[in-house]
Formats: sequence, structure tokens, C-alpha cells
Amino acid sequence: MAIKIYNTLVREKVEFKPIEKNKVRFYQCGQTVYSMHHIGNMRAMVMSDIVIRTLDYLGYKINFVRNYTDVGHLTSDEDAGEDKIEKGAKKEGLSPQELTEKYIKLFEDDTNKLNTLSPTHKPKATENIQEIIDMVQILLDKGYAYRTDLAVYFDTSKVINYTQLSGQKIEENREGAGTGEISDSQKKNPADFALWFFKAGKHKKAIQYWSSPFHSPLVKEGEGFPGWHIECSAMSKRYLGTTLDIHMGGIEHIPIHHTNEIAQSEAANGVGFVKYWLHHEHLLTDGKKMSKSKGTTFTINEIEGKGFDPLTLRSFFLQAHYRSRQNFTWEALESAQTGLNRIYEQVASWGDDVGQINTKFKEKFIEKISDDFNTPQALAVVSELLKSDIEDKDKLATILDFDKVLGLKLNEAKNKVQTSLVISELSQEIQEIITERIKARENKDYKKSDELRDKLSEIGYEIKDSGLETEIFKK
Repeated sequence: MAIKIYNTLVREKVEFKPIEKNKVRFYQCGQTVYSMHHIGNMRAMVMSDIVIRTLDYLGYKINFVRNYTDVGHLTSDEDAGEDKIEKGAKKEGLSPQELTEKYIKLFEDDTNKLNTLSPTHKPKATENIQEIIDMVQILLDKGYAYRTDLAVYFDTSKVINYTQLSGQKIEENREGAGTGEISDSQKKNPADFALWFFKAGKHKKAIQYWSSPFHSPLVKEGEGFPGWHIECSAMSKRYLGTTLDIHMGGIEHIPIHHTNEIAQSEAANGVGFVKYWLHHEHLLTDGKKMSKSKGTTFTINEIEGKGFDPLTLRSFFLQAHYRSRQNFTWEALESAQTGLNRIYEQVASWGDDVGQINTKFKEKFIEKISDDFNTPQALAVVSELLKSDIEDKDKLATILDFDKVLGLKLNEAKNKVQTSLVISELSQEIQEIITERIKARENKDYKKSDELRDKLSEIGYEIKDSGLETEIFKK
């Protein structure tokens, strides 16, 4: 069955036809590693994982590249004096490398907890400086870039269809994003963006910098660092070639970052950059955009601290299509936990005898995931399978096959099933805490409820909620 993908470049769902038969060159914009990531970032990782798992399930061999931005992330003129990595390093008293390595490890720990498949390559920008310099030099040689005293810029006026991905008029594009300093009087066009920043002007005290063949009267040996956009173009070229099958990222990257990637890559390489552009929507919190300042961003550690298995979060993510916004609430996560526990319980009850994969249900499942990776519809097929009257051993074989895409570790169902304790048989102290917590939840006093959950956790008990019902387990 043909795979249908919504391609942002043409703004419609089209049949997927790879460059090479049964092979896929896939690039995903990775994390800028300067602080702790949140579950919105993790949703992006799970969404790409579904794409990778689906392609693998359908017989494709995937070369999957996801980068780490571990150097200068300058995206606006307000950031131009000091990038986020430098700020983070100074704040934590670490070197930039120590800071980025710390957050790379934490990021990978969390992607493992969510059972995402590891990329084929995980390049870091700092390990690809020569590739970045080489691409900038090509753009200079071809006349697509020019030097000022402060930076090397890409000349957007040289590109015929610069905003092909976003469909915007260039004058409506967010002026200045990723361009360096507005005060650079030598810059030719407002939309021109920096390929290389010299260690001069506002960047004179930059911590991360390298020598380059580019010249400025303000620095020796072309010292400076790359702009954000050129990093992805250089790394994708090194590991995937000049033309990619699929490039995936958030919708916020469409008008600037991905637009600039296309312009510089196609100018440097002389061929089309990406055949299929996939963009995922945002994760909201209580219907609003996540905000660190308002305390509405959450981490995997916080999810676990409230007694949830990270796979519950993965299950929650699968309930919405990657191109749809999804609203996170603790109540929604509790509902996802209840649903996933029921699946674990049912799968565990089928025993260890694995029968034959049911072809009727497999065809339905493939139909749904082949339609732009539609996980909500795929989960509907799972629900139908669970309620069916086929033999348990065949149900087991079929759902374990589906889990190659879903990634919920259904093969570990027996280990996931816990037997809840009888509350009335617990000590008076524990019963009183549980009763007090139930009252707090009924009154929607979630702060107190969380405090009591933490208190129970400290003395060795785990709480699971379903609606207003509460179960307690020995940790």
C-alpha cells in the first residue's frame, strides 16, 4: 500500500516515492542543548519516531539523522550579543562543552524512556565546523553570499523563490530573524541571514569560536562561529547527501529556519534540497502555549515524580495526529494511563502462546498508519482488535506486531501490570493520607494532592488515579 504524506512544500497529501527504492534519507531538526528540555520537545521526538517506525514496519531502510545544536543559537537581534549556550554555561559555571554534554545526556535519557529508536547519526554542530566552513565558501564562490566586517551573509535577493515553503511575501517575513545585527550598515537586504558571525561587534567576547578563511578587518584568521541555519544544511549534506527524502520539524521553523535551509542548500548544491517536508504542531498546556516563566512547561522527571510511566506520556501523544495541536493536562494523562493499563492487563491475560498475525486487522492497521501516519486511527484499530472474538494467541501476535509502530512495550505487559492494594488493609496513617488526598482532588486542590502523593512516595507507595478513583501500589 502506498504511503500518503502531507507535504508542506505543496500543501497537500501526496504519495511517498523515495529517491532510492526502499531507502529513506530522513533528517529531523534536533535539540539546542543549553537547558532542560520539556515534554513539548519530547512530543516532537515521539512524532518523528512514529514516522521512522512506520517506514521500517513497511519495509524501508532508513538513514535517520537528528542533530544537536551545541554552538551559537542566534535567532534574533535581541540575542545577538550572547547566545543561549554561552548564557547557560555562565549561569551554571560550566564550559560550553560541559553544558551541552550534560543536556545531551539528559535528552537521550528521556528519549530512551519514551522508547524512541536511536538515530543512525547524531551529529553535533561543533564536530562539523569544517563542513560548515566549506559550504559557506561555496556560497561565496557562487555569489550567493557576501562579507561585511561583522559577518558573512546569504544574499536572499539572489533566490527566485525564497519563500516557497511558507508561501509568504518576503516583506511579510519576520524581518531580522537569524540575520545578526540590524546595526550592520553593510548588510544588503533586511531578510539576509548570517552564515558566519565574526568575533567582533556584539560578539567580540564570544566563548565559542573557530578560525576560518573568511576575512574581516576586525578579527584575525576569520575568527567566529556559524549561524544556526547553515549548521543543519552542512550536517544533512554530510550524512545524507545533497537531496533528502524527508525533513521533519516544528511548524515554527517553516517561515525562517527551514526557508533558509532550502535557500542555502539549493544554492550551494545546485539541486533540490528536500522532497517531502513534514511539520508537527505544538503541545499546549491547559489550552495555552507552554511558558517557562508561567510554570507551564513540564519535564519527564516531573511526569515520573507524579507516578506516571513515561510510556503513558507516549501513549497520550499517540492519541493526536502529528499535524494537530494537542492539549496536555494532568487529567488527560491520567486518562491515558488508565487506557494503557487496561491494554497491558488484557495483553498479559492472553498468556505466552503467540499465534498468527490476523491479516484482516493488519491490513486495517497498515491502511491507517500509511495515511500520513495517523496514530489516532491506528489506535482505533487496536481497540477493535481487543474487542474482537479472534483467539487470544492470535490477538497477541497481532498486537505485538502493531507495537513495532506504537512502541508501547506491549511485550512487557506482564511486568507492567501491578496488583493494587486494599486500602482498608493498610495502616491507619496511610489510610488517613489517602483519604486527605482524595478530598483534595475532589476540591481540585491539586497542589495539596501532589504534596500528599509525594509524601506517600517517600514512604514507599505509588498512587494511580482514574477520574476520582484512586489505586495504591507498593513501589
